[in-house]
Amino acid sequence: MKWALLSVWDKTGIVELARELIEQKYNIMSSGGTGKKLAETGIKFTEVSSYTGFPEMMDGRVKTLHPKVHGGLLGRRQIDDLVMAKHGINRIDLLVVNLYPFEKMSAKKMELDELIEYIDVGGPAMIRAAAKNYRDVAVVVDHEDYKSIIKSIKENGISPEERLILAKKAFARTAAYDAAISNYLYQLDADFPSTFTVQYTHGRTLRYGENPHQKAAVYGSSGIAGIEPLQGKQMSYNNYLDVNAGAQLLREFDEPAAVIVKHNNPCGVAVDSEIFPAYIAARDVDPVSAYGSVVSFNREVDGKLADEICKTFVEVIIAPSFSKDALAMMKKKDTMRVLILPKKEDADEIRTIDGGVLVQQTPKYQEHWEVITDRDPTPAEMKGLQLAWKVCKHTKSNTIIFADQKRTLGIGAGQMSRVDSAKIAIEKACAPLKGSSVASDAFLPFPDTLEVAAQAGATALVQPGGSIRDKEVIEAANSLQMAMVFTGIRYFRH
Repeated sequence: MKWALLSVWDKTGIVELARELIEQKYNIMSSGGTGKKLAETGIKFTEVSSYTGFPEMMDGRVKTLHPKVHGGLLGRRQIDDLVMAKHGINRIDLLVVNLYPFEKMSAKKMELDELIEYIDVGGPAMIRAAAKNYRDVAVVVDHEDYKSIIKSIKENGISPEERLILAKKAFARTAAYDAAISNYLYQLDADFPSTFTVQYTHGRTLRYGENPHQKAAVYGSSGIAGIEPLQGKQMSYNNYLDVNAGAQLLREFDEPAAVIVKHNNPCGVAVDSEIFPAYIAARDVDPVSAYGSVVSFNREVDGKLADEICKTFVEVIIAPSFSKDALAMMKKKDTMRVLILPKKEDADEIRTIDGGVLVQQTPKYQEHWEVITDRDPTPAEMKGLQLAWKVCKHTKSNTIIFADQKRTLGIGAGQMSRVDSAKIAIEKACAPLKGSSVASDAFLPFPDTLEVAAQAGATALVQPGGSIRDKEVIEAANSLQMAMVFTGIRYFRH
């Protein structure tokens, strides 16, 4: 006689599963809300309390915490049969459990005494017991697995390999559940828990890491981490880094924008009233670097744009959508990866270091743009400053960005000296810099960077401010008739 114990918070598909189990000669055991749901649909089952001889109590806190339940889950076949028979313990062959929604409820900022009731005790205990005894008991914690379980039962039974897979998933679920509770409780009186636990799912092995001798995988089922190509080769470790960098910068813009990224830095950014000219302008900022790049758009890619993209070598293209003509056109480039831009996922930033990790949060903040020179920026200069500043936020430090109203003109990134960044941006400029605007990701400790930019033709500059030599830099800007804006916010990116 086969027994299945069903005890779920999320009752999606549970009635259909129970009916299929009865068809396959399973006896159903259940309690609480799950039992009520089965009773409402006429499905016969054995109440847990009638099986254990012990009533459900304490508002449902105690119902499955009983030796007859856990003995049925933990009992080893051919080893514990006699003791099970002696104590009237039924073999439980299948456990179907999902947990109280602590993660969802904790996001609602309810009082702790109320939230505590959403910490499941009996569910995790049963899951762990069944998973430990996976050789004899199949444990299901996700309604997405109901169909495959029924299929296996109807055919040759649930195989040992499938039971182990289900056990792994079960332990991962209870680990994530405990982590959510632990992190929440620790953060009641601190911004960061003293013990920080995270879990990522949907792990996929990549061909290699940053270099061929390194191994790598990507984890995550949403955001950039969760996307996979509509066409093209498998995404690489570096592809994911570059796509993430491009998407983060792209989200700074409301108007049609194109962002081209190479080695985790933008090499061309442009905006326009339509996406096609924005791409042409962004590409032509640095066409050499655009070769083998990642290209991001915040508007649909049509056939005309796809045709233009296919005229050069692009590693990855990502956009909110693609027309049928575009998809047909891009099939000619069968190795080019084509991705749908996902919704942004807000989360702590985590980076590994030797022996641990760094965790960073970015709370909501407000920039305070203040003109601190004798001359205000013109409307054209201000648009250039705004564009350059957006790009500056997403470029490796030290960075200097030259821009006009619609595109970056020169990008100097990742230098130890800010002056060197300015010189590189000038050297790589795609057009004359007369009348251009400049952004610096951190304050200017000396007037030298400003003077180099002015000599190249720039007439306006934006920076955070805050140097002990701000007065000296302001005086230099005034003497050069440059407009300068302080924002109060630094954007180092290491």
